[in-house]
Amino acid sequence: MQHDYTYPSVYLAYLFFFLSCAVTLYFFLRSRRDGYWGNHSEDVKYRMFDDDETQRREP
Repeated sequence: MQHDYTYPSVYLAYLFFFLSCAVTLYFFLRSRRDGYWGNHSEDVKYRMFDDDETQRREP
C-alpha cells in the first residue's frame, strides 16, 4: 500500500505560514500600541545617546 504524503506537507506549510503571519501581526500591533509609530518615536534612541555621552563625561 502506497501512502500519499502530499496533504500533511501542505497542511504543515500552511500552518507555518499562518503562524508566521500571526506572530508578525502581533508584534506589529504591539509596537503600534507601545508608541513606536508616533512623532516622538526616535526620542528613546536620542535619550540613550545623550545618557552615554553624559556617563563618559562624569568620571
